[in-house]
Amino acid sequence: MASSALFLACLLAPASARGSDRDKPKPYALIFGTVWDPGGHPLFGVRVKIRRANEKRARWELYSNHTGEFAQRLPVGKADYIVWADVKDYKLPSGKKLKPSPEIAVHIDDDERSDVGLHLDWE
Repeated sequence: MASSALFLACLLAPASARGSDRDKPKPYALIFGTVWDPGGHPLFGVRVKIRRANEKRARWELYSNHTGEFAQRLPVGKADYIVWADVKDYKLPSGKKLKPSPEIAVHIDDDERSDVGLHLDWE
């Protein structure tokens, strides 16, 4: 009787409790970075753009958080990416203007993380 109750419980258990392959997270690569002002302080709300090196337009667009950080998941595999901060419409409380950041090349080989720093300068 106890073995049939155990068998029935296993059949009725959700797939996640049984360790389904569908629940495994897909592998991904990650570009993680921080946007810095000229004084070395992290900047909040800066638009960060990422594109594949062989493309002209940004494929991903995100914003830095309150600690100046951003993270973008990317497909696994060998690829080159270009990362930059778009400060065209960014307004500082001080009224000072920032120069656009230089583009940074990032190479990804597999399911890895690559860290970058976008250091901005005054216009």
